[in-house]
Amino acid sequence: MYKSLSVMFTAVFLLMCFGCTDNSVGTDKDQIKSADLVLLNGYITTVDTDIGNVSAMAINDYKITAVGNDEEIESYISDSTEVINLNGRFVMPGFIEGHGHYMSLGRSKQILDLNDVSGWEEVVSKVAVAVDKSKPGDWIFGRGWHQDKWNSLPDNAVDGVPINDTLSKISPQNPVVLGHASGHAAFWNDAALEIAGVNKDTLDPEGGTIVRDQSGKATGLMRETAQRLIRDARNEYEGRMTPQQIENQNRERVKMAADEALKFGVTSFHDAGASFETIDFFKQLESEGELDVRLYVMVRGESNEMMDVALPQYKMLPEGNDFLTVRSIKKQIDGALGAHGAWLLEPYMDLPETSGLVLETVEDITRTAEVAVKHGFQVNTHAIGDRANRETLDIYENVWKDLSVKGEDLRWRIEHAQHIHPSDIPRFGELGVIASVQAVHGTSDGPWIPSRLGDERAKDTSQPWRTLFETGAMITNGTDVPVERIDPIASYYSSVTRRMINGDEFYPEHIMTRKEAMETYTINGAYSAFEEDIKGTLTPGKYADFVVLSKNLLTVDYREIPSAEVEMTFVGGELKYQK
Repeated sequence: MYKSLSVMFTAVFLLMCFGCTDNSVGTDKDQIKSADLVLLNGYITTVDTDIGNVSAMAINDYKITAVGNDEEIESYISDSTEVINLNGRFVMPGFIEGHGHYMSLGRSKQILDLNDVSGWEEVVSKVAVAVDKSKPGDWIFGRGWHQDKWNSLPDNAVDGVPINDTLSKISPQNPVVLGHASGHAAFWNDAALEIAGVNKDTLDPEGGTIVRDQSGKATGLMRETAQRLIRDARNEYEGRMTPQQIENQNRERVKMAADEALKFGVTSFHDAGASFETIDFFKQLESEGELDVRLYVMVRGESNEMMDVALPQYKMLPEGNDFLTVRSIKKQIDGALGAHGAWLLEPYMDLPETSGLVLETVEDITRTAEVAVKHGFQVNTHAIGDRANRETLDIYENVWKDLSVKGEDLRWRIEHAQHIHPSDIPRFGELGVIASVQAVHGTSDGPWIPSRLGDERAKDTSQPWRTLFETGAMITNGTDVPVERIDPIASYYSSVTRRMINGDEFYPEHIMTRKEAMETYTINGAYSAFEEDIKGTLTPGKYADFVVLSKNLLTVDYREIPSAEVEMTFVGGELKYQK
């Protein structure tokens, strides 16, 4: 897929290299007397097919000046140049997180972390500790639990999830709200149900489910839009904070999100959903120089009417050493497979009374697409189930036809694209729709996916990366953090092995090559944000966003990939993280 960009890059390189006096690739040496920073004696993969791998790189200000061998780049060294001897270490472009939730990542560091719990008892124990530290009436928040990853379930579980009796017992005066790892369900204790006004007579909201036991009592599990039933009570609780307290809390979240991203080598982050209010906050932080990771933000949660009015004022394209771009809209047609919310063409194998949930209607997303075309915005639609992917492809294709626009130039995306009917896979390449996948989802969810779909349907539809590549589709990569850890190396490992925690391979015929996986996390991510001219490869003239790793992801034995560590992360030529 990256080869399709080679002609354009070649033209750029010829212009940049005209007049060079050595074999390095970069700015005319007569124009740049010395570099601010030079890296020598490394294995630097530029991810640029016209340059390949080099051993050295020169940087001035926030851009790459030149790349080449040590002897060529040493000519850029002066008394004022900082020199880093890589000692053979591996350097690559900074990872581009193709789909995550920035403020949620920061918030996840402020609440109970339930990602690694092994069972319900451990969840209850963590909540009990939090209750002991809290005052009566304080809310307890947590996120990350996933029942399909536990060692066992209580005997009285409903729909494969515990009931909230023990949780209510240890926290009678503190509302408890625990988000599912997917973000598409939550678990509440009785205090939370009561404060939300949920009882036997409460009807399921459109696009959501209040899970109940045989007597009709809510078990505590709230699927999809049912989570919103507590919104007013939660807003009232959090409304007790002063504006300054709220701002301090949000600033802390941004700082925590940046620290976590940089620790894992992420230099750019596609934020899959922010309100205009949050974007205003990001703009303020950028003006103060307080954004350490480059954000590509998708507008989320605003009405079509509001977007039609406000989008022109919120469109922000990269300028200079830019840390905030806004030119896309996030929509969500269905939920998650783990919470039985993914919209399927056929009913669930383990819950045959449903085929999933529609969270935003075809009509609503169609209108959003029309607004996006009018204002030159990209559309990125969450679609996990095979029905959801088909419907989204239909929406895109129909809107482009009705408005007589060339769809492939718009670079619209489907976020997740987890389960695709075989007949719809070629449509991604044919239409120019980008598949924004999270490879780690495949291996993380793999052990239980067949229980939802049956093995045959799972094999035919689940994360079909190889077929997508073969039919000409562009694929980007990410983690959907905080659904998964923001660990690109773990997702890269999933990409090239599809190896699950139990050691088995999840339909390995769709394994990516290491080169493909590297491109999904770098140049493809840049392309999917219209930023391939400024990031995604270590090409002279582009941002000096790169990471130094302890192991070579392209050559090390696959079993050693997970143990590779980020040793340094640079953004705009500035060291932002060092192990």
